[in-house]
Amino acid sequence: MLDKLHIMFNRWFQPHKRSFLLVGPRRSGKTTWLRRKYPDYTYRTLDDFDDLGHAKADPKGFVRSLGSQAIIDEVQRFPELLVAVKQALDAGQVHILMTGSSQMKLLAHGTETLAGRIDVFHFPTLCWGESLGSATHRVFQDQVSRQDLQEGQRALDEALEFGGFPEVVAAASPDDKNDVLHNYKNTYFTRDLASLSGIENLDGLAAVLLQHAQATGSLLEVSSFAREAGLSFETTKKYLNVLRMSDLTFDLKGFELGPAKRYIKAKKFYFADVGVITALGSQISQGARFELFVISELEKRRKLGGFTCEFFCYSRSVSGAEVDVIIESPKELVAIEIKSSAQVRAGDIENLVRFARETRTKKHIRPFCIYGGLEYREIRGVQLIPVAVLHRGF
Repeated sequence: MLDKLHIMFNRWFQPHKRSFLLVGPRRSGKTTWLRRKYPDYTYRTLDDFDDLGHAKADPKGFVRSLGSQAIIDEVQRFPELLVAVKQALDAGQVHILMTGSSQMKLLAHGTETLAGRIDVFHFPTLCWGESLGSATHRVFQDQVSRQDLQEGQRALDEALEFGGFPEVVAAASPDDKNDVLHNYKNTYFTRDLASLSGIENLDGLAAVLLQHAQATGSLLEVSSFAREAGLSFETTKKYLNVLRMSDLTFDLKGFELGPAKRYIKAKKFYFADVGVITALGSQISQGARFELFVISELEKRRKLGGFTCEFFCYSRSVSGAEVDVIIESPKELVAIEIKSSAQVRAGDIENLVRFARETRTKKHIRPFCIYGGLEYREIRGVQLIPVAVLHRGF
């Protein structure tokens, strides 16, 4: 187990040399990774009452006591400390690394004061195959051997069921994995999140989580969430924002050639890890789980720097024809359809073909279909790639 944990936290994440803030969901491995990566740094956590009390009583003194190299864990518990961190960074040669499990308080209390002084990185749960070591290939650039595809395919069912929370991946048996996820549901996904965000209605938050699971991959309609959860519109909107700001969920914006329009089009929403669905005990279709798995795996790689775009999009035509994911870079659009079946017919990729044909852009359009089979194929100009390419792929 110890060897596996050691390998697990050699993550596919390469920060720059200057100070940074690492944000991500609880239990994604932020603290473990930092302490293994920087073993000689002074470590303090604001989860500790003594450290929190010291920071609140004397912020500048607390930061001075850390020395020139330090890790401050769970800084969202006292965001005002960032002002003292700023002063230390401005004053001299210090390297301070921080973690936060909720962006909401951090944004409200001044990460903007550190603009230009630190980097802010998102630290997701494990990518599929990340616990095995370094990435072995690029998902959309390299063709994977049949042997490696079969290895990924054998690991697929477990990944679809349990996701990539590090403690879950490290657990020895399916029962152990279920136990870890069940514990997360009752602690980190509800009580702990409510405490961090000032939410008193635990039942309301649980209702929003369950509704999110049932409607994952759908257009985000707050009024529908509110009606199903029995909450007011404003309360539901707040709870959904809490989930997003804690990195438990993310959204895809509606694709438009005019980028500004993407911010006002309806969004589609997903959990950041498919294991959340299992933790909540939600029953969703195989296709919906497969789609969530693929999109969340791509999003993890985007957060780790595998894609240069700020966010992913989806495309929906006036007639309702959808393309699941659009990845935009300066010179090209990668358009992706996701199919859980092992066989793909020409009619299954009609939306991709139409998108590639009808989208008026100078950028090169590369259409892909990620599917449940094992063969690389091309149909009507669309590249079919097996889902197993995501295993150890970056």
